[in-house]
Amino acid sequence: MTASPAGTGTFQLLATRRFGPFFATQFLGAFNDNLFKNALVVLLTFRAADWTTLSPGLIANLAAGLFILPFFLFSATAGQLADKYDKARLARLVKGLEMAIMALAAAAFWMHSFAGLMAALFLLGVHSTLFGPVKYALLPQHLREDELVGGNALVEAGTFVSILLGTLAGGVLAGTVAQPAWIAFGGFAVAAAGYVASRGIPAAPAPAPELAVNLNPLSETWRNLAFAGRERSVLLAIVAISWFWLYGALFLAQFPAYAKYVLGGGESAVTLLLAVFTVGIGIGSLLCDRLSRHRLELGLVPLGAIGLTLFGIDLYFASPAATDGSAPQALAALLGRPGVWRVLADLLLLGAFGGLFIVPLYALIQLRGEAAHRARIIAANNIVNALFMVVGALGAGALLDGAWTIPELFGAGALANAAVAVGLCIALPEFGRRFVACLTPGR
Repeated sequence: MTASPAGTGTFQLLATRRFGPFFATQFLGAFNDNLFKNALVVLLTFRAADWTTLSPGLIANLAAGLFILPFFLFSATAGQLADKYDKARLARLVKGLEMAIMALAAAAFWMHSFAGLMAALFLLGVHSTLFGPVKYALLPQHLREDELVGGNALVEAGTFVSILLGTLAGGVLAGTVAQPAWIAFGGFAVAAAGYVASRGIPAAPAPAPELAVNLNPLSETWRNLAFAGRERSVLLAIVAISWFWLYGALFLAQFPAYAKYVLGGGESAVTLLLAVFTVGIGIGSLLCDRLSRHRLELGLVPLGAIGLTLFGIDLYFASPAATDGSAPQALAALLGRPGVWRVLADLLLLGAFGGLFIVPLYALIQLRGEAAHRARIIAANNIVNALFMVVGALGAGALLDGAWTIPELFGAGALANAAVAVGLCIALPEFGRRFVACLTPGR
């Protein structure tokens, strides 16, 4: 681990070479993924007939599936590569791949190739899959233990902000450029900036350079889960993180329909919901470092779970009566509707308590996972995350098709979150003990 001055503040980490370039690299990568993905979906939704005979709804689901598929296929390999090779070098190679993908996307736009665009989207998923283990396994090599929670807090806050900004930028690009190839040129510029940033990441030597890479994703995934299972708390943290992504995706996926058919708003309302939730995640993530006093504090996990449950339930009760969505209100008029500000407060607090929940869990994996297997454990986590999100999306779709309302789905998710939280505290009593200790004065 690189030496550093004692007492480095959370935001001061951004000015250090051992964190700043890495943060910029991961921020720009997440921004670019969402810029391209959202621009592509918006473009093909409103100009579908110019590109394919598929329906816009099918295109959106196909795009989501192609982007997440690589996490199942290549996460196990990505984890092995991050344990076998220097992570800083891998980061630069991944950024080079990102530029090549954007060049492919530009060619696909220019040749009007729907298949080429889908291939580029799939490869962006590969890019994210390869970078995932590097992203979380690199931090413990460059940060001290008392900086690790703060570093994770910045990464989580930055990731959600980059998702928001990338989504907005993608929508703007898709709606304004005359030649769609400019979308890919914009993505190439962002990828190039990410590559430049990655050049500043200090060396992060491989913990297992002798590792023989196993290309079988099934057997290697099972082996990675076995590595995680050597420390019970790490395996439970993976389950908890995966549940969080399922729960969060449950809300995020419904924002467009919720804004239109429950709140009665338009596209600006969707942006507002996403922005409020994102700001909440950032606040909670950064607050986590302060509340934990710059160390791993598992007592914040039950606290985060309580907030995720309470404000998910309150969102069910705060949601106004459904509309037909035929006459979307302007944002100013929407904010004047009874209950809308309560909905926004619930989303802000859901995000904040989500930050408190998720940051200590990532730090737990990094600190308690075996150093020689850390990247492969992160890879196993990414696979389980993706599995939970797919299962959650299928379950939510089935419930909504079964005549459930979106607020009812939110309420049911909040109750399920309470059950998961109780189960985690029973499976690992340390969560409950530390929560009680957090509530004790003078702890």
